[in-house]
Amino acid sequence: MNGNKTIWPVLALILAIGAYAFTFVVNQWELALKLRLGEIMDADYKPGLHFMIPGVNTVAKFDKRIQTLDAQPQRFLTKEQKDVIVDSYVKWRIKDVEKYFRSTGGSLAQTSRLLSERINTSLRDEFGKRSIQDVVSGERTEIMELLRKDADEKAAEIGVEVVDVRVKQIDLPPEVSDSVYNRMRAERERVARDLRAQGAEAAEKIRAGADRQRTVILANAYGEAERLRGEGDSKASEVYAKAYSRNPEFYAFYRSLDAYRKAFNTGNDVMVLKPDSGFFRYFNDKKGK
Repeated sequence: MNGNKTIWPVLALILAIGAYAFTFVVNQWELALKLRLGEIMDADYKPGLHFMIPGVNTVAKFDKRIQTLDAQPQRFLTKEQKDVIVDSYVKWRIKDVEKYFRSTGGSLAQTSRLLSERINTSLRDEFGKRSIQDVVSGERTEIMELLRKDADEKAAEIGVEVVDVRVKQIDLPPEVSDSVYNRMRAERERVARDLRAQGAEAAEKIRAGADRQRTVILANAYGEAERLRGEGDSKASEVYAKAYSRNPEFYAFYRSLDAYRKAFNTGNDVMVLKPDSGFFRYFNDKKGK
């Protein structure tokens, strides 16, 4: 009885080891190849548990999710025979696992090298057909789509699907960027000088117009003031004339009082006049005779 109890755990352990050795699991994000002595036996494996013969078969698994290849910046020639340095990246995934394994041996480094060669060829072809302005702004979206299609066709040779190709940055080489920037700076300075000259000319026109308007306004105001002053003097003279004609004696008396007020309001108490001067006519006689 004790022997039977001991053998069952041993058998269970042997079965567990056998099950582990004779099976393999493919996850949802994986592609798998079953090899026999290095030769591909089967590649069409769905996610789940599958069988193999240990010692005869080996299993190679690969990630089927989208991968990113961030390529090193490369130098290309545009249609104008000008160098540009292009920094790009590629989104890719395994499409044909058998072809991928035969082409790359399952090595990511080998995949990156082969894929970079094909992407650079596509970039060189597309940039060589266009000017710098086209690749920077004018046709950038169209170029990206053409690049993706062309690179996808080339990448199919190694069992890879190119999902997307994007250009991160386009720079000029250091040896020409300084001269380009200097030309741009000189052009901007020329435009700035033109704008300043136009502004100065406009300012002079505005100042001249303002001065002319000021002169016209002052002349009109002076003319209007003189007219009003003349009308006021005329009305004052008319009032004085009417007042004088109504009572000349009173008017003369009022004028004398006004003269006395002004003369004695200065603070001087010494006056040198003849006693019979007309200034004192109302001092000597209330009727001014």
